[in-house]
Amino acid sequence: MSKSVNAFASMTVVLSFLAVVIYTPNLTFGQSSSYFDNYRTNPSMSSSPNTNNSDGITQTSKINSKTVHQSTTKTNATTTAIANRVAKPAAIVVDKFGIKKLYPTKKGGREWYINMDNPKNDSIFHIGSGQKLIRQIDGSWSNTNPQVRMHVSTPPGLSMWKNVEITGYVKVTSIDRHNKDIPIDIAWLARGDIHNDHIRCDGTALNGGIHNDGTVGWKKEIWFPGGYTDELAHTKVTGPIVGRWIGWKVVIYNINNDSAVKMESYLDDNNTNHWIKVTDLTDDGGWYANSSDKEFYSAECGKPKDNVLTNAGPIVAFRSDNMIADFTHLSVREIQPFS
Repeated sequence: MSKSVNAFASMTVVLSFLAVVIYTPNLTFGQSSSYFDNYRTNPSMSSSPNTNNSDGITQTSKINSKTVHQSTTKTNATTTAIANRVAKPAAIVVDKFGIKKLYPTKKGGREWYINMDNPKNDSIFHIGSGQKLIRQIDGSWSNTNPQVRMHVSTPPGLSMWKNVEITGYVKVTSIDRHNKDIPIDIAWLARGDIHNDHIRCDGTALNGGIHNDGTVGWKKEIWFPGGYTDELAHTKVTGPIVGRWIGWKVVIYNINNDSAVKMESYLDDNNTNHWIKVTDLTDDGGWYANSSDKEFYSAECGKPKDNVLTNAGPIVAFRSDNMIADFTHLSVREIQPFS
């Protein structure tokens, strides 16, 4: 009898231990806190574009174009927050910096990576006037201007940027309210050209941004500067980002036979190459510029007020406003979206 009791107790311990393993998805034998120290060469398992993780929020939005009319200045959208799920195991593919690729590079597509030894030693990488880059002791770079404008252009004879995955790591070191009329944020942009008053209609963009307080969202520019929309997919996904490194990814690609645009953003909140999808937005019409009809049509761009930016653009931009920040490992890749 005593042998049976002991055997039953041993079996109970084993089953209890197995239960802990089964219901603890992040438990890995032999994995210590130093596992992520060299994450760019040993990236952790992270969320894929088609799965969600339990430790983040994905904001999913679809623009409802049927209930919005041409004269409307604000979009009518439905937004649903869905809890992330644990990602299924998958092969990890990384870029030249060791950062996880969420989407594969298009066959024959371009990949651009910042020159970390000297960013300015690159004929297609440009920084705004009055801006200066300073090398930091950790190998990153700082832009001393509180209004950062840096972009990657398209060389002559090559196709412009269209379906892209844009990546970078940033540490906000201080807030500097240089311009109180615009928000404090970091944003990666695509689908447009240089923004200035002389070629207003070329100043289009899809802006995937994260604010200093940990909120995220998307804006669209149909022309510059009077064609901005209100921010969609606006939600708080983390705490303040000042004083710490974060990774920020923006993914933009066309769907539905090039009639609509999918926009996704991903956050590496702990600088561990563990990417969480934080927004998921589709523009198929109905996302209107917030300017008056008189102002919007004064540009004479020949575009509807809810124009869907399915076009390619010659530049991809990295920008920030009202802050001083360090940056590292910027990249842009032409991607092949999953079917």
